[in-house]
Amino acid sequence: QVQLVESGGGLVQAGGSLRLSCAASGRTFSNVAMGWFRQAPGKEREFVAAISWAGGSTDYADSVKGRFTISRDNAKNTVYLQMNSLKPEDTAVYYCAASYFGQLRRRTYDYGYWGQGTQVTVSS
Repeated sequence: QVQLVESGGGLVQAGGSLRLSCAASGRTFSNVAMGWFRQAPGKEREFVAAISWAGGSTDYADSVKGRFTISRDNAKNTVYLQMNSLKPEDTAVYYCAASYFGQLRRRTYDYGYWGQGTQVTVSS
């Protein structure tokens, strides 16, 4: 059974940091791009960051560029999202996803596996 399990979410004050992890099991994802998305109440799921299969390329939404960093450890089948300088508008459920492709993708339909999500709440 293929699973993506996120962890590391929580409540943090504005300006603080969190590190999300996404552990994959059931198959290796070392040959596909991985991404992070988020969904706030009443809003559509939106792209946050993506990393290519080997980790050589990354892509970020403008809203998080310079504050968030995506990385991966293929030996551990794990992807990370380091979030710094958090803002209240970053509050959302954050989802990890595995793409069908090796290179960067931003659209939800380019991703075939999804985690259950982890809540991130940033207080002002």
